[in-house]
Amino acid sequence: MKAIYEATATAEGGREGRVHSDTGRIDLLLTPPREMGGAGTGSNPEELFAAGYAACFHSAMKFVAGPRHLDTGGSSVEGHVSIGPNEHGPGFMIGVRHVVRLPKLAQGDAEALVAEAHTVCPYSNATRGNIAVDFEVHGA
Repeated sequence: MKAIYEATATAEGGREGRVHSDTGRIDLLLTPPREMGGAGTGSNPEELFAAGYAACFHSAMKFVAGPRHLDTGGSSVEGHVSIGPNEHGPGFMIGVRHVVRLPKLAQGDAEALVAEAHTVCPYSNATRGNIAVDFEVHGA
C-alpha cells in the first residue's frame, strides 16, 4: 500500500494510562470501564475504536453517495464496540454493531448504500473476516 497519510499515537500504561497523538489533538486518560472492574473515569480502547470506526464509516457512506447524488443530509453512524472472552482460544475478542440513520433515503436505498460503504471503508476492510460487524439501518 502506498500511504497518503499516517497517524501516530502513543499509549503508556495500557488500559490504566494515557494515549496521546503526535499532533497533540488527542490526549486522554485511559481507565477500564466499570463493567471490567475499573473506575470508568477515562476513555478506553473500545470507546476509541467505536468513535474511529463510526467516523470512518460515515465518511465511506458519503464517498459512495456522492457520485450517485444520494442525500446523506442528517445522517449518522452510532458505533457500538463490545469486548468479551474469545470463544475460540485465549484472550478477548471485540464485536461491532453500527446503527446507521439515513433519514433522507428510502430504506432499500439506505441498505444498499451501507452495503457498498462496507466494501470501501478502511476499518471494514481491516476487520473483515476477523470480527463480527453488524448493521442496523434506518432509512426514511
